[in-house]
Amino acid sequence: QVQLSESGGGLVQAGGSLRLSCAAATIYEDVVVGWFRQAPEKEREFVAAITLSGGKPGYAPFVKDRSTISRDNAKNTVYLQMNNLKPEDTAVYYCVAKFGHVPDERGYNYWGQGTQVTVSS
Repeated sequence: QVQLSESGGGLVQAGGSLRLSCAAATIYEDVVVGWFRQAPEKEREFVAAITLSGGKPGYAPFVKDRSTISRDNAKNTVYLQMNNLKPEDTAVYYCVAKFGHVPDERGYNYWGQGTQVTVSS
């Protein structure tokens, strides 16, 4: 089982930065933790993910040059640093998790409550 707790959303001006945090409570190591987002009237989309046991993270093309996902294994916490934010980044951001090793967009069965990110122009 994996329990997720998100924090770090808020209101920021275009061009600004935010860091989202996701504490993943689990006894397992082979867990991938990531982020999805859902903007109003749009489908949820994958943002980024990272495997807690190591390896390269995965990113959606639209955030790859503006965001960095990282982990602190001592705290079982995953961070999403988002820079140069744009109004189109406005969405509810969900922390997600799955068992496995591949930090892609497939197969997440644990979801957090979501945290709102609003980027003003």
